[in-house]
Amino acid sequence: MPFSVSAYVDDHLVSVTTETAKDAFAKAVEWHVVSKLAAVSISDGINRYSIDEFSSILANASDRP
Repeated sequence: MPFSVSAYVDDHLVSVTTETAKDAFAKAVEWHVVSKLAAVSISDGINRYSIDEFSSILANASDRP
C-alpha cells in the first residue's frame, strides 16, 4: 500500500509517495527534523496523520502477531 508524505515549504505543498509505512515515517521525520519543515503529515490514502499519530499506529501494529 503506498503512503504519501506532505509538508509545506514557503507556502507550497511538497509531497512524496513511499511504498511502506516505515519509509513514510522515516521521510516524515527527516523532513521535520533535518529540513525543519512544519505541518508534516502522512496519508494512507484514506486518513491523514501527524507524525505523532502515525508513530502510535506503527507501534500498535508491531504489537500484533
